[in-house]
Amino acid sequence: QVQLVESGGGLVQPGGSLRLSCAASGSIFWFYAMGWYRQAPGKQRELVAAISSVNSGGRTNYADSVKGRFTISRDNAKNTVYLQMNSLKPEDTAVYYCNAKLGSQDYWGQGTQVTVSS
Repeated sequence: QVQLVESGGGLVQPGGSLRLSCAASGSIFWFYAMGWYRQAPGKQRELVAAISSVNSGGRTNYADSVKGRFTISRDNAKNTVYLQMNSLKPEDTAVYYCNAKLGSQDYWGQGTQVTVSS
């Protein structure tokens, strides 16, 4: 069982930055592929960024809409994954969820609200 706790959301002006954090419980964090998803009102949840497990090389991939602006990273010593978000736009407004996957195991955090508005 893995528990995920997100933090770092909030209100930011267009063009600003935020860093989301996701702290994971458990001692085998580095085996999990980690991802950030978001869901805006009235829309489906979508993948924002993902990073593979340590033994898979920690490869990253991003949604086209955030490439060049967002960066996902993981600190395996702290069991934490981050999402650095720069040049934020109003359309980035959503609830952001942390996800951990290992085989058939699939865990979600409770979500953190990000609002981009002037």
